[in-house]
Amino acid sequence: MKVLLTGAAGQLGQALRQQAPAGIDLIATSRGGGEGLVALDLANAEACRAAVLELKPDWVLNGGAYTAVDKAESEAELALAVNGGAPRAFAEALLQTGGRLLQVSTDFVFNGQQGSPYRPEQARDPLGAYGRTKAAGEEAVEAVLASSGRGVILRTSWVMGPVGKNFALTMLRLHRERGASGQALGVVEDQVGCPTSTHTLAAACWRVIAATDTTAGLPAVLHWSDAGAASWYDVAVAVGELGQELGLLQQPAPVNPLTTAEYPLPAQRPSYSLLDCSSSRKALQLAPTPWRQALRQLLEAVA
Repeated sequence: MKVLLTGAAGQLGQALRQQAPAGIDLIATSRGGGEGLVALDLANAEACRAAVLELKPDWVLNGGAYTAVDKAESEAELALAVNGGAPRAFAEALLQTGGRLLQVSTDFVFNGQQGSPYRPEQARDPLGAYGRTKAAGEEAVEAVLASSGRGVILRTSWVMGPVGKNFALTMLRLHRERGASGQALGVVEDQVGCPTSTHTLAAACWRVIAATDTTAGLPAVLHWSDAGAASWYDVAVAVGELGQELGLLQQPAPVNPLTTAEYPLPAQRPSYSLLDCSSSRKALQLAPTPWRQALRQLLEAVA
């Protein structure tokens, strides 16, 4: 089976490459190319379309994205090209070649105002440019591939891994820098969701693709995160505690809870973006990992 992977140099992409099942002919791409990677700029819709038409993959696993949430407010056109234009180009080309598309999406397509976990079938209502562009990508996949049943959208949340740039690694660095002096960290506590390890997310992606023969039986939209609920404050505290247990830092820094209003950023975030993953876990036949356990495994990989 031939799989065209985008975003292969990113944190999720690296996990997907590491966990690629035996027998997969993996064509790993990134914007800049590099050792073992094919250059593919997701902002270039024609290049995305041409890659599919030339390579004719059985699957495009679109793990690449424009993910700079705040910067997207001032770079909305670029974010839309990557997050909306590339999925449409892939879908249109796959409609011709007969392949399938797995589009990785985000909890930010919801407004976070309902106060209960979001089900896969619920309506999108994004708050900021990043969420709007990811929603546009979902809409494109549905518009082009829904009738053929060859597009799957997998939404996730708060993705963190042992490599790249993410909240867990940033908190680990800040704990190291400030722990000895007792200088406190301020972290938002009134935004609730669930962290997702790149390790568990990659496993879910490959499970979708492994079900090629029965994909018609999978829902068109799936949700996947680790189990439980947390605020950013909860995760920051957990990184300090687990980092000390694992010997990654001598002394965690104190963590002070902040409100969103006390930590203003350019992009508005959903205050409650927990995903209801129950139906997706059943469909994929994958057991969830509690988020703190997955975070520990992540930090062990850093060590």
